[in-house]
Formats: sequence, structure tokens, C-alpha cells
Amino acid sequence: MIITDDQGFGDFGFTGNPHVLTPHLDRLASESIYFTNFHVSPVCAPTRSSLMTGRYSLRTGVHDTYNGGAIMATEEVTIAEVLSESGYRTGIFGKWHLGDNYPSRPRDQGFETALIHLSGGMGQVGDFTTYFQGDSSYFNPILWFNDQTCKYEGYCSDIFTTAAIDFIVKQHEQPFFCYLSFNAPHTPLQVPGTYLDRYGEIDPSKGFEEEFPELQRMTERDKDAARKVYAMVDNIDENIGRLLMTLDSLNLSDNTWIFFLSDNGPQQIRYNGGMQGRKGSVYRGGIRVPLLVRPPGGDTTPRKTDFLAAHIDIAPTIAELCQVHLPEDRIIDGQSLISSIIQRDSIYTDRYFFSYWSRRFPEKYHNISLQTRQYKLLGHTDYDSPINKFELYDLDADPAEQNNLVMHKTALAQTMKARLDSFFNALLLSQHLHEPPLIFIGHAQENPVILNRNDAAGERGIWSQDEIYGYWNVQIQPGIYDVRFRFLHPINTKGRMILETGPQIVQKSVEGHGQVLLDFNEVVLPAITRGQLTAFLEQDGRHILPFWIELKKRE
Repeated sequence: MIITDDQGFGDFGFTGNPHVLTPHLDRLASESIYFTNFHVSPVCAPTRSSLMTGRYSLRTGVHDTYNGGAIMATEEVTIAEVLSESGYRTGIFGKWHLGDNYPSRPRDQGFETALIHLSGGMGQVGDFTTYFQGDSSYFNPILWFNDQTCKYEGYCSDIFTTAAIDFIVKQHEQPFFCYLSFNAPHTPLQVPGTYLDRYGEIDPSKGFEEEFPELQRMTERDKDAARKVYAMVDNIDENIGRLLMTLDSLNLSDNTWIFFLSDNGPQQIRYNGGMQGRKGSVYRGGIRVPLLVRPPGGDTTPRKTDFLAAHIDIAPTIAELCQVHLPEDRIIDGQSLISSIIQRDSIYTDRYFFSYWSRRFPEKYHNISLQTRQYKLLGHTDYDSPINKFELYDLDADPAEQNNLVMHKTALAQTMKARLDSFFNALLLSQHLHEPPLIFIGHAQENPVILNRNDAAGERGIWSQDEIYGYWNVQIQPGIYDVRFRFLHPINTKGRMILETGPQIVQKSVEGHGQVLLDFNEVVLPAITRGQLTAFLEQDGRHILPFWIELKKRE
């Protein structure tokens, strides 16, 4: 299974973009069942949790990309766990973004081999091993191999692909599940110059004038970003070519299924198939991406299907293909696509797909939608708005979502709104929203634990600010700990460092000598089954949140 990050519907040759070079993906499309009506979440972590479990992300505890909302509950059962228990060797290479600490890491959730970066992206605040590399975070990075840091040479997409190929070569005589999860072309837009040189002279707004006149509004900054994205996609395509060649050379192409998709729409303005919206939006431009499924041996007859399909369908499909079973003690929202893939069944089932996006938790009727194969109801309005404030589109007649039919098909809109309310209310009752997934501190499986900014809840938008309130949802084993606080900026004046764990508060005076590290040694922490950990430096009336906190339990 191959997934890319922020690669929009229009970032392929086979979807009509004349500027980007994707010969290997174009070939894959020609040998695959191409799901043209496939949908994901508007942002990455929710998509990835649904991909792993077959469940809407809110059921799994994932409701954001940071702010503590990108940790998947350990009680969730992933397709990797199910396959591993059935004798498959499992490996992930690239982006996980479903929890960086025990018990939510890839190796805690079914992957035997894991080479990943932390949080949502390399160079972001949560990935503290690459953050300080700045504009070169995609090159020669420090990554996490089987939960230990390791220095690598080269460009990130090349590194992850090489590791995936090595895994396949090693495991090729037995069943395996390889999850190649590129972090590109997500920002920061870094790519080797040899690829960028290929796009230096193109104008990404040209070639679409008649069909998509809105692209003429692209600024020079937009065009520069598009060139970099196309260069990153070009590199991804070459790496996928290397992987396909490996399967051929090992005679694996005749008994290996390949799934390819992206996690959401594009972040920047560029060609996107004429669809409205980008990453973060529930318009089609934010949630519709290609899904390619290549059966063993390929299929020399290209075939497209407009069956309404989504990320929640991937795990059930893989489970049926591999004759394994997803858990029966919980709701599985997705359904297997086998009938569409193998039986070429064109009968549409009566199904709905729910989508939303807002920071922290869903906001009623704000950037929220429900769709069938033909119709889609969207809310970009207030919680108490009447039906005429909603949007209703006929996707067959109006794939660009331009002609609002809510006043012409009000009865249909009311029916779909009632179903939307049902989805919304049921998902808000999910246990893992009310009992957020925990980071375990002091357990043998991970000691020390480093709490990063990506997983800090609290105020909205915790990133690299100094003065902001944040905390981590934790379970703590009682014991004696050495605690280290890392700050982004030097401490130059006196202050007081405060650590709060549930009802216990420890504090210490601090002398400012330009240091960025503070240590609390031999701190006695009580047992906490479910609680919050927070810390801050109180200094001249300011409350400064550490960049990260390391807690090491003494043996």
C-alpha cells in the first residue's frame, strides 16, 4: 500500500496534468482498477486512522493533525495487526502520524518493522529530531528505526523507498504487508535540485485556460510552489518505479496486490481537476483523490469505476483479499470493494460518506458534508441555520460543485440533513473522544518518554510559540524520574520551573544563563491512571511552554 502526502487529484499525468512527469504512476493506472469517485478526509491524520482501521477517525480518537488530536487509541485494531496475527510480515516506511509514544507507535499497532519520522511532517515542531535542520530537514535526516533514532544519508523519499524495497527483498518468500507512506509532497517543499531543474521553465497555470480560467489567478509564489511540488512528485514517481521493478525482478508481480492513493487534496493553489476546494475543505478538491488497485499480474485493459468508495473501505478490502477478519466487537464503517474489483459489479449500493474538518473537534454545520454517489449536502454555516443556508449539489451534473440546488430540491436536502445529523451525533459519542488516548510514562516499552509539541493539547494551535498553555494526556507509573525540559529560546533571566502531574506540583527556582535545557532530578511521581501532565517556566509574568519534555524513570 502506497500513500502520498498532500498530492492532489491533479498532480498526475493520468488525471490530465501535462506539466508533471509521472510515467510509472501512469503505467500503474493503466494496469489497475481506477476508482474515480474515491474519497478521504480533508487532512492527513484522520485519513490514516481510517485507512488502518476501516473506521471513521472520530471513533479512533483521531480528530486533528496536532493539538493532541493525532493519537490513535491503542484499543483500535489495525489491518497490520490482523495481518501480522495471520502470519504476514509487516513494515511501515515513512509517515505514521497516529502517535509517537507507547502505546500508539507503529510497532505497538501491528508493524514488525518501522522506519518513520515523527508527528505530521519532517521539520515540524513535533518531529524534534529534524526540526532544527530547518530548510534541509528532508535531507540526511535523523529518523526512527524500530523506535530508536538513526542517522540516514540522502533524500527522505529515496530513503523510505529503499527501506521498503529492502524489506520486500528480505520477506519476499513469505506473505508480507508493506506500507510505503511518503511524507512528500507535503511542506516544507524541499527536493533535490536535479528534479527541480526539470520544472524551472514551466508555467503551471498554462494549458488549462479554457477549462479552468481560475488558474490564471495563480501568483508567482503559487507557481513556484507548484514547480517544487511537481519536482517532489517526479521523485516519488521514480521511486515507485524502483519498487515496481523490484516486484518484477522477484517474480512477485503475479501474486501481489498494489494499492495507491493520496491522503487529501493539495495544500497550495494549482491544477486540481477543476474541483472546488483544497486540503482542509470538504469540497471535492479537498477530499477526492485517485485510488489505484492493481491486481496480481496487472490488468492490460484499463478500467475505471465511479463506485462511491472511501478510505474506510481499504482495510475491509485487504482483509477480504487476504482472508483475514477485522474485529467484530466494534463498528466497521467501510465495506470491501472486492465486488467492484474482481466481480466487476457496477451495481451501486445505497451508501453515504460523511466528512468534516475543523480544528480540535467537529463544529456543527461548519465545513461538514454528507454525500451519496450522486448528491452531496454541505454545511458552511451556523449550528442553528435553516436548510436554505446549506449547499446541495448534483455531482453527476455538476462535478465542480458550482450550482447549489438546495432551494430546488429542499425535500432531498432535508432528508440528507437528517442523515447528516445522525452521523454527527453518533460519532460525537465515540468513547475515544471523551476519553482521549493516553501516552504511557514509565513503562518498560518506552523509557525515557519524550513528549512533543504535536501531541500537546490545551490552547488551539500549539506550535512553536513560547507563551501558550499545553498539556499531555498521560498514564504514569509511580516511581523516581529524571525530567528534562527543552526550550526553543535561551533562558536569560531568573524564573521558576513548574511541573504539574495531576494533583502533584513540583517547582524549582531557575537562574538564567542562556541555557535551553533545564533538569529536575529524582522527582517522585505518583501513579496516575488517567490524567494530565503540564509544565511551564514562570518568568517575568510570562508562562513559557517547553518545546519538549523528557521523562526517564530510574530503575
